[in-house]
Amino acid sequence: MRSRLALLLIAALLALTGCAGAGTLGSGEQTLVIAIVSNPQMEDAIALSHEFERDNPGISLKFVQLPENQARAKITASTATGGGEFDVVMISNYETKQWAANGWLENLQPYLDPAYDADDFIPSIRESLSYQGSMYAVPFYGESSFLAYRKDLFEQAGLTMPEHPTWQQIAEFAARLDDDEKGIAGICLRGKPGWGESLAPFNTVANTFGARWFDENWNAQLTSPEFRAAAEFYVNLVREHGEVGASSSGFSECGTAYGQGQAAMWYDATVMAGTNEDPASSKVVGKSGYVAAPVERTPSSGWLYTWALAMPKVTEHKDAAWRFMRWMTSKEFVREVGTTFGWNRVPPGCRRSTYDIPEYQQAAHAYAAATLEGIDRAQQRNTMLHPVPYPGIQFVGIPEFQDLGTRVSQQLSAAIAGQISVDEALRQSQEYAESVGQSYRETR
Repeated sequence: MRSRLALLLIAALLALTGCAGAGTLGSGEQTLVIAIVSNPQMEDAIALSHEFERDNPGISLKFVQLPENQARAKITASTATGGGEFDVVMISNYETKQWAANGWLENLQPYLDPAYDADDFIPSIRESLSYQGSMYAVPFYGESSFLAYRKDLFEQAGLTMPEHPTWQQIAEFAARLDDDEKGIAGICLRGKPGWGESLAPFNTVANTFGARWFDENWNAQLTSPEFRAAAEFYVNLVREHGEVGASSSGFSECGTAYGQGQAAMWYDATVMAGTNEDPASSKVVGKSGYVAAPVERTPSSGWLYTWALAMPKVTEHKDAAWRFMRWMTSKEFVREVGTTFGWNRVPPGCRRSTYDIPEYQQAAHAYAAATLEGIDRAQQRNTMLHPVPYPGIQFVGIPEFQDLGTRVSQQLSAAIAGQISVDEALRQSQEYAESVGQSYRETR
């Protein structure tokens, strides 16, 4: 029943998105339509795509570039219904295993030739994109989460950042560094609705506070003392010491604020460091330190995530699609980005070999080790206090979470905006979660 309802909802969503057809043929040329998430790393790939077209005559590329929330909806709708709108799609480790199990994705294992060196991928990243021993997506970049902080502002305030801070320490630092007159927020935290937006950092806070979405019997836990404590802490911190317009700020908005010197700290994806240290986009190059994701009751709290490329099963131009995927996730692409745009712009967190490149070691010395440590430690046994019946750290790895997580994030965003109380937000969120949990209890 759930699957039928999900497909009906996805079909309705697909009708709204109005996707154009993929794999257009003209004068013998194959046009690959590639659905991609809009962020700086993807922009670099698009900027270099003419080199792929030059080296692969007869294949032209058409990118459909969308903000994260829109991209997820459009890609999910197309792939789930077999619409064939896209030849290559950008998805994450949240979708990969589920979609592979559903038969929606092409098995990439036969394409992984020795020269591509899939064994070079960081093991946790590779495993997160594999199903029954085969890779169904290849990573463009991988990440955990950590905290960036302005070393100069800390020094001026007489503060010292620990290598492994607690959230209580971070709240105290934020209060000390908040400076309305200079337009500097104590910390930047996402408040923008979306299961892949504000819920990504918030869920790591919830985990380390001992909270969970469901207990082992699929009973919803969003009004538990631990979940309430985490929500109150997060909402109060961002309301009192966060960025202006926090309820509509996501990764991109926080990146801009921090890079323009408008925040003393920023907790988010480790991939942020490349942007922070890029003179083309940041005014705070060389001024940041990077430390492990803050904790409360667990030894670590960082997430594990990767943006990756996959091939929908219905893609007609499989060989051409793989050529592009191989190019964009190769060792050679890493070097091309580094030499063209600067080594801080290199897609991080995927290939071990990237961290052996001398130029990258020099450019990323402030954050490379912290990135790898975060990815290596991002396991449920390190980041969660209690057992859970679902996979995932910053997400609940079930199909319903796209809708459930977004609904809950909307409630938390309303609390950040001051429109409702945290208790009101959690009561409504609990109702959403209970209906999902009940469906799983009924099928046990």
